[in-house]
Amino acid sequence: MRENSITASALTPTLAAPRTLTDIYGPDVTVCARPAQEPAVPSSRHRNTRDVLSARPLAVAADTPVITSAGGTEPNLLAALLDGGLPVCTDPREFRTEAEFALRVTEALSDGLRLSMEYPQPANLHPDERSVKSAELVGYLNNKASISTFVDPRFQARREILGIDELAQATPVEKSWVLKAATNAAHGASLDVYLHRAGDPVTLPAFTDILTEVVVEEYLHIHRNWGIQLYVAADGRARLLAVTDQRIDADGIYTGGRFGLVVPLPADLLTECLAIAQRAADVGYRGVCSLDCAQTYDGRLVMLDLNFRITSGSIPLLALHTIRPDALDRPSESTKLTTAAPIAALLAALQPALQRGGLLVTGGHDTRRTDNPVNQATLHLLVFGDDPDDVTTRRTALEAMYGRR
Repeated sequence: MRENSITASALTPTLAAPRTLTDIYGPDVTVCARPAQEPAVPSSRHRNTRDVLSARPLAVAADTPVITSAGGTEPNLLAALLDGGLPVCTDPREFRTEAEFALRVTEALSDGLRLSMEYPQPANLHPDERSVKSAELVGYLNNKASISTFVDPRFQARREILGIDELAQATPVEKSWVLKAATNAAHGASLDVYLHRAGDPVTLPAFTDILTEVVVEEYLHIHRNWGIQLYVAADGRARLLAVTDQRIDADGIYTGGRFGLVVPLPADLLTECLAIAQRAADVGYRGVCSLDCAQTYDGRLVMLDLNFRITSGSIPLLALHTIRPDALDRPSESTKLTTAAPIAALLAALQPALQRGGLLVTGGHDTRRTDNPVNQATLHLLVFGDDPDDVTTRRTALEAMYGRR
């Protein structure tokens, strides 16, 4: 296949491009981006991940209330977001415990607000009639099995939906394959995908202990991996926010995005992405979404995953749209630092780099402000500049110095 020229045209916003969650969701909506606690999973297993995700929208929420872990409103972190010029949430609804989380949801409903639950929540916590989108719809759209019915067959990888009792026969050690969770829990966060390479030992992921169905997909040798960032505003029309590149590690886990100077998506695949988002809009979806696409080394174009929720790609883009629209057609890369030290200490160590410019804090979380007994701080960053090699060098230096896992 002929090599595509590099362009930034898909990233440059239109005059009407959204800059905040308020631009997308409209008034009188509260956003909650925390996955539900799965009944059969110990509450401690994914506690930090769930809390970090809840805080992610704060940086670009503006006047939209956000139900967030108090770990995301650490004062030094909020100061860093404001210093960067971001439209930080003016109405954070904080929780420190599971009980407080449920209370914040109840309070939002009592205030007459509709809720945009980015992940399905139990009906006894949040009734669908007060939702921007129903839990059933969000669960269905994010279910790994839904690609079979929601995506044009031309762009589907070879896959099977199997019962757990059929799993052993479909996942031999001597072949490569990908295992995905078939669940409407839609917790995402790389918790529901497992890659196996031929000959490696098989260690089945935890989700196989609690699910009745899984998806077994062919193992693809990927040449390019895109994240197509779209949104559906209150008018029900799907629009493109940007085409981005995705950095994926050896285990198939998302480690960050590349924004600006991306290899363009082939036109027919971009058309299908817009059509998928519009199909979701037509059945009631509102909000942002990210569709993961790839081109294999043999030229196949494949839809890998549908993420109908706020993602790691949407927040940096909205941030750039707000404070540095001129940087949208230049290279930038996102990353995440994780450390046992307090987030205030991490931010203090980063001050020289922040003052030099080309570095933006886009979010974070510190467990010390919750009842989570594990001390862990997470910081989301965007590195940008004029030279793509320099951007990558600075990003990798930050990861090496301060830690990423």
